[in-house]
Amino acid sequence: MGLQNFVYVALLAVFFFATVGISLKRKDGFIGKMKYLLPAMLFSGAIFIIWDIRFTELGIWNFNPGYLLGISLMQLPLEEWLFFFVVPFFSVYIYEVLKSRLVRFSRPNIFVVLSLVLLVVYALIAYSYRKDLYTFFTFFLLTIYFGYTIFRNNFKKNYPKFYLSYLFALAPFLILRGILTGLPVVTFNYEHILNVFIFSIPIEDLGYFFLIHLMNITIFEYLSVRRFY
Repeated sequence: MGLQNFVYVALLAVFFFATVGISLKRKDGFIGKMKYLLPAMLFSGAIFIIWDIRFTELGIWNFNPGYLLGISLMQLPLEEWLFFFVVPFFSVYIYEVLKSRLVRFSRPNIFVVLSLVLLVVYALIAYSYRKDLYTFFTFFLLTIYFGYTIFRNNFKKNYPKFYLSYLFALAPFLILRGILTGLPVVTFNYEHILNVFIFSIPIEDLGYFFLIHLMNITIFEYLSVRRFY
């Protein structure tokens, strides 16, 4: 095993410990909110891991063993399991920081309209590219969950911070994903994607991250507000 086998896990460690370090330095109490974030991670992670396992079996994407530790669970690299904890960890942290900094920033009705427009766009993409499996499943699941979030109408006041945090969190996500696809640690079957890329990153990853971010924040907010425990 060479140093390159630690690439994926090292990247995840950098993003995780950087977030922890910034939070502890700012003394913002985010670590104490893990009791609300962890269930969100487990719920969303379970969905994405099942999806990940199936798509790996179908050859829609593959992992390069040259950049992995060689530890697999249910045919999925350990690093990929960790991915669904590390990414929500730093993205929800960015959401929490913006939420505390931009208390007065609130134009929920504008963002409700934006959400409805995006919902239609996501539905049209899913329908139009239903033969491209990664494209279809990403935007189909996003349409379902986003539609549920919009029409349930409990998340309205959080839309402004959600969209801003998505844009801010997109930068570290694209850095992480860009390295993974550029080396490549992860490769895609071109028959199941649109073949539109941001550098080496499939455009579908923008919707993929939108769904990860949305699921974790909506569940995190639900548990935080109701404080069941």
